[in-house]
Amino acid sequence: MEKSDYIFGIRAILEAIDSGKTVDKVLIRRDLGGDLAKELLDKVKKYDIVVQRVPLEKLNRITMKNHQGAIALLSPVGYHKLDNVIPQLYEDGKTPLAIVLDGVTDARNFGAIARSADCAGVDFIVVPERGSASVTSDAVKASAGALFYVPVCRERDTVTAVKKLKENGYLIVGASEKGADNYTEADFTVPVAIIMGAEDTGISPEALKQCDQLAAIPILGNIGSLNVSVAAGVMLYEAVRQRLCAGFKNK
Repeated sequence: MEKSDYIFGIRAILEAIDSGKTVDKVLIRRDLGGDLAKELLDKVKKYDIVVQRVPLEKLNRITMKNHQGAIALLSPVGYHKLDNVIPQLYEDGKTPLAIVLDGVTDARNFGAIARSADCAGVDFIVVPERGSASVTSDAVKASAGALFYVPVCRERDTVTAVKKLKENGYLIVGASEKGADNYTEADFTVPVAIIMGAEDTGISPEALKQCDQLAAIPILGNIGSLNVSVAAGVMLYEAVRQRLCAGFKNK
């Protein structure tokens, strides 16, 4: 982790939040107490910033300097909320294309997916607050800067986000080897959100239940699955193909 990715010390974190820096999450020592710690907790709650109680060892792995039991991880770009993004796209007359990352934790995969998403004209990416890669400098580098252009919506969890998308007319397509349909059989010409699962376990069972359709990419060799960023590119460019054939204009 680069030094520009974090701030340590309670007062420094408080000042960073007040100055408008985009804080991805705050790591606080599990047993930390006192008035200053309470002030920090109240502040992050006010600004809806993710907080994780962690052991001292985790903080020390980031920095051995006097962190006072608290480290803030910074994001190079701000996060968005679905409640704001969804209506705006419809108001703009778009047929939205979104991608939901359910447990993708590797920053390089996240960045590579964002790069493909930008090239494919994706309107936004959805990630959960916990158990997901964040928009860090490593992710931005892996995206070749695409994360500066594609809005990233961070929601409480994948299922809540997907339910919100369904309520707003999105078809939910899960990319899964468990799918009965070939990925080319999914209809990507409607408002659609594609769910990509974790690198090791795929889409969580809870999120799978929310899918309207499970689409499989054929695997013809000896390895059982594609890298998630490669699979995302395949799915997204099927959406591009269908939309261009249907007369959608290039973005």
